[in-house]
Amino acid sequence: MKQAIRLLVLVIAATCLAAIAPSSWARPGKREDARAAAIHPVSSITQMQAWLARVPVTRDFPPDFAPSLRAYAPAFVIEMSTATGCVPCADLWTRLGILRQHYGWQVRTISSEEALLRSGRLGLPWVGHPVAWVRPVDDPSRMVPIAIGTDHAPNLARNAWLAARMLTGVRAQVGVRALSKFTGIVGASPTSRFHR
Repeated sequence: MKQAIRLLVLVIAATCLAAIAPSSWARPGKREDARAAAIHPVSSITQMQAWLARVPVTRDFPPDFAPSLRAYAPAFVIEMSTATGCVPCADLWTRLGILRQHYGWQVRTISSEEALLRSGRLGLPWVGHPVAWVRPVDDPSRMVPIAIGTDHAPNLARNAWLAARMLTGVRAQVGVRALSKFTGIVGASPTSRFHR
């Protein structure tokens, strides 16, 4: 599972490198370049909406999507990191609240320290709040990230559904390939190296 999640991060980084301007093709891509291209720190609703407008919305769902997502609700919880004054955190919390109302999933916040530990356990670089994970209610050590930054509600719902499927036996590589790409729309911090 960890290897599949690392694969997802590498695929996202490679995709972002391909989107960098042609003038940068002459030099070899660096991990920092990929990370900077994939992370979008925002400090206002206007900035966040501008980045969200570029994110594709999931439109294909299996016929049993809604009943399946409701059936998974008692067994799984969505936990997200947050920070004071973080615009995308408030946006993600609102969207997850709607998911909770429609499908009955529990949604909780976790501390910054717990978020950092989780990212480290999965080998994910810490890029800022919010990050959301799905985990079984009775097993805090197994989790799948479903959002790095805020995202559209359909993408979040589909990622939660896929995470539950992965945690109940769907091959990790299949689930990771199907996850909507993480947006990287995170809260801007004064110490952010990726602030543009």
